[in-house]
Amino acid sequence: GYHRRLFEDASKYNAREQVSGLLLLCSSHILHVVESCSSTIHLIIRDLASLQDQGPSALLQEIKVLVVAHNIPARLFADWYVTVATSPVTCPQDSAQSQPTEETVAECLALLLRVAACMPKPAEDDSEDATDSPHALTPELLIPAETISRLCKAEECASPGDFLRMYLSPLQPALDSETVWPVPSHLSA
Repeated sequence: GYHRRLFEDASKYNAREQVSGLLLLCSSHILHVVESCSSTIHLIIRDLASLQDQGPSALLQEIKVLVVAHNIPARLFADWYVTVATSPVTCPQDSAQSQPTEETVAECLALLLRVAACMPKPAEDDSEDATDSPHALTPELLIPAETISRLCKAEECASPGDFLRMYLSPLQPALDSETVWPVPSHLSA
């Protein structure tokens, strides 16, 4: 219900820009890929930040923003899909823990590219609303549950609130207080 409302609000927010992507529902995790304009993505991240501000009683916990990219030449998903992970996928504990976060994110993105390739194209999808009929993914396309859990706990990945603070803060380069800049002779009096 929460994600359906979020999707509907995002679609209404900027009606000129379609919202597409994937909502992957696992037993204990949710992975949400959103493709839209920057203002719509900002709206969704603000909503997730307000949800996370509710503390331990919030519907979703350990929310992380993994990647925000601009000027993407083509979308991965033709529509907005809800996909159910029917069986938990596991990976060897030591391989998941020893891998740097950047590599783990890249691995997840590679799997998402494979998922996108398996999603029905508009002509193949006979339902009027792809969000009404969840698609099931085969286990080899699923991101291991341990990987998602590790990314949710990774300090390198920003929470929605942290992402917004970085996004909204102006760049302020630090000035070296020891540096003395010479005043041009025509300006000194």
